[in-house]
Amino acid sequence: MASTESRSITEEERAKLIQAAFEAREHSYSPYSKFRVGAALLSSEGKIIKGANIENASYGGTICAERTALVKAASEGIRTFCALAVTTDVAASISPCGMCRQFMREFCQLSMPVLLVPADYNAQHPDGVDGKGSIQNITMGELLPFSFGPEDLERSRE
Repeated sequence: MASTESRSITEEERAKLIQAAFEAREHSYSPYSKFRVGAALLSSEGKIIKGANIENASYGGTICAERTALVKAASEGIRTFCALAVTTDVAASISPCGMCRQFMREFCQLSMPVLLVPADYNAQHPDGVDGKGSIQNITMGELLPFSFGPEDLERSRE
């Protein structure tokens, strides 16, 4: 269940999180789509958990990078997060798929920042150059408006 606690992330944490997403992308197993994705979660305790997309010949068995990171974290007892960074090989910000958005909603606050990092991001120019390489910084709530979350199961029914 998504925590109600919140904390902002430091510039140093942000930089490490972005770097971890790029590192995670290198471990993608995507022989079918050739679409590599890396994700990195920052836990409330400051730990970074990485995930990459892992494809399967049956296609339905494929798991996205965001869900890989969340499953790794949750299975180790880490269930509160401060931020998520996602990157691909595309020189534009790519958003998590719908299934990942709903999965993220289970564990992430609506106010949690989600950093959509383009492949051409350059840490030396974090705001981009000539309109290229800039990170799209949104919240979980902006990513999945009018969402259904664990707290909705607690609502009274008629």
